[in-house]
Amino acid sequence: MHSWTAELSARAQAAVELSDRVAAITASAAGADGAVRVTVAASGALTDLRLDDRVQRIPGAELASIIMATIARAQAGLTEQVSIAVHDTVGTDSESGRAVTDSFARRFPSTSDEPDRWERDARNGW
Repeated sequence: MHSWTAELSARAQAAVELSDRVAAITASAAGADGAVRVTVAASGALTDLRLDDRVQRIPGAELASIIMATIARAQAGLTEQVSIAVHDTVGTDSESGRAVTDSFARRFPSTSDEPDRWERDARNGW
């Protein structure tokens, strides 16, 4: 009985640690060869957006598309970081670990790392 209680207590502590680590996670990404930079919180919400002067050369609709794609890449980064937190705390083969990882993977799927047209143009001197 004592070992069962100790195991339960250890699992509960690991779950609390996972929750704390996930809550603190942020992820960043850049687009248009660094002219667009975003950061998202663990919820996926945008917490920072930085645009440098090079974005003035990008038509509005294309800039909006670049920003949205950059946000999606940052959000996909959350899934990677959550997977690491799960591994380090509750374990990737635990039921709770799989549930947390799967939840992030569904909400924030991986995206293409192919550069957008503006990134290709920037590498060629705009």
